[in-house]
Amino acid sequence: MPQTSFSPHLDAMFANSSANTSSTDSSVPQCRDYRSTHRLHMVVYSLVLATGLPLNALALWVFLRVLRVHSVVSVYMCNLAASDLLFTLSLPLRLSYYARHHWPFPDFLCQTSGAIFQMNMYGSCIFLMLINVDRYAAIVHPLRLRHLRRPLVARRLCLGVWALILLFAVPAARVHSPTTCKYENVTLSLCFESFSDELWKGRLLPLLLLAETLGFLLPLAAVVYSSGRVFWTLARPDATQSHRRQKTVRLLLANLIIFLLCFVPYNSTLAVYGLLRANLVKNSLQARDQVRGVLMIMVLLAGANCVLDPLVYYFSAEGFRNTLRNLGAPFHTRPLPTNGTRGELTEPPSESTQNTGQDATSQRLLQPANLGTRTDNGPQDSAL
Repeated sequence: MPQTSFSPHLDAMFANSSANTSSTDSSVPQCRDYRSTHRLHMVVYSLVLATGLPLNALALWVFLRVLRVHSVVSVYMCNLAASDLLFTLSLPLRLSYYARHHWPFPDFLCQTSGAIFQMNMYGSCIFLMLINVDRYAAIVHPLRLRHLRRPLVARRLCLGVWALILLFAVPAARVHSPTTCKYENVTLSLCFESFSDELWKGRLLPLLLLAETLGFLLPLAAVVYSSGRVFWTLARPDATQSHRRQKTVRLLLANLIIFLLCFVPYNSTLAVYGLLRANLVKNSLQARDQVRGVLMIMVLLAGANCVLDPLVYYFSAEGFRNTLRNLGAPFHTRPLPTNGTRGELTEPPSESTQNTGQDATSQRLLQPANLGTRTDNGPQDSAL
C-alpha cells in the first residue's frame, strides 16, 4: 500500500479488506481502501496550497509592511491571513500522507496537522465574525460602540481568539493521534481517518459540540445578525448610497458566502456524523459510511476558505487593492498614496453628503481620514 514493495499487492489486499482474515494481532483492524478519497484530497489540497500560500503570504506582507495594521478591520484581516497561512504551511504533510496512503512521520506531526486544521477553521469563523461586528458597530451604533472600535481593543480581542483556539488545539491534537491497521503482516499508521467508537463515545463528542458552539454557531449567529442589521440600516431612505457603503455591503456578503459555502456544510455534516458515531441516533454501518463520504468532501470546502479569504481583502480594502496595483506598476509611474504616516494608504475623498448625524458619523467611520483632517468621533479605518 504505502511502500513500493507492497504496490503489486494493493488491489488484492483492498479487494479482500472486508473479509475476515487471520492476523497475528486480532485487535488491529484490516486496512480499508481510502485511495479514491486520498486522490481527491491530493488534487484539491494541491490547488489550495498552490494558490493559498502565495496569496496569504502576500496579504500578510501587505498588512504588516505596507499598511502597518493601523485600522481595526485591518487588524482582524491580518490575523485571518496569518491563520490561513499557518494552515497552508501544514498542507505538505497532508499531501505526503495522501500520496503514500499511510503516515510515515512521527505521531506528533499528525496531531499538530490535525490541530492546525481545527485552529484555522474555528479561528477563521471568529475573525470573520469580528470583521462583521466591527462594520455593525460602525454603521448601526457609531457613537454608542465607538470605544470598541480602536486598534488596541482589536489587538486584544485577537490575542484572546488565539489563546482560545490554542487552548482547544491541545485536546484536538490528542484525539488526532494516528490509528493503526493491518496490511498483510505489517502494521501501518493512518492519519486524518475515522476515530474509534470508544473515542466518539468518550471525550470526543463533548469536545466537538463545545467547539461547534463556540467556534461556529455563535460566530454564524453574529454574522447573520450583524449583516442583517447593517443591510437594513443601509437600505433606509435616508441612508447615503456612497462608494464606501457599497464596499461594506460587498464585504459582508463575501463573509456570508464564505460561511455558507465553507463552514456551514462541513460543521453540519460533522455534527450529524458525530451523533451517528456516538450512537445517539439509531443508524447502520452503511449510513455511517455514507455520511463519512459526504464529510470527506465537505472538509475540502472548509479548507478552501484560505483561498477565498484573500478575495475579501482585495475587494473590500481599497488600501490593500491599491497596494497590489502599485506593485505591478513601473516604479516611476507609481503614485505616492501616503498621508504622512509610513505605509498608511489613503483613499480619494468621499462624496459630499447631507445626512443625519448618525449616518455622517458612520460615513466617517467607514473611510480613512484625509490629509490634514481629524475627527474625534471614533477611530479611523485609514487602511481601508
